[in-house]
Amino acid sequence: MKPLYVRKMTEKEVENLKQGIRSSSAFTVRRSQILLKSRTGQKAQEIAQEIHCSDQTVREAIRAFGREGLSCLQEKSRARLDQQALIGEQGSQRLQEIIKLSPRTFGYETSVWTRPLLAEVLHKEGYAKRIVSPSNITGTLYRAGIAWRRAKDWVRSPDPHYEHRKKDVVA
Repeated sequence: MKPLYVRKMTEKEVENLKQGIRSSSAFTVRRSQILLKSRTGQKAQEIAQEIHCSDQTVREAIRAFGREGLSCLQEKSRARLDQQALIGEQGSQRLQEIIKLSPRTFGYETSVWTRPLLAEVLHKEGYAKRIVSPSNITGTLYRAGIAWRRAKDWVRSPDPHYEHRKKDVVA
């Protein structure tokens, strides 16, 4: 692999890097050290051994300086950039309609909705780009003012007189 070095720096950039070494941010200090050492012609592996980090970290710092300049000294957010609602407004409305119907109308052999089943139906109908997690279903229902509770299995007897007999036992 061809050694990677930092590009030629201006005097102002060198001064900013020297100030970065005295920063209170560990990220800025490490990046400044890496860039100053690379400026002297040290290879990524040598720099990594000296400042106790991986050589990949050194290469990423050098590439970031090449792309961004001194702004690479500021640590960036690691939050996902595609943080969109997985279930949109139309999907939320459809979800509220679906939970009022039986799962049997959608071809499932159960009479009780589960969150994974709801996610699957939303995906099949095109209201979600992928099958979302059960917590996304719960959150969507919560925003709609519906509290999701786990379904309970109730004992149902095939005996036509079960309700009558049950009342006799309790009373």
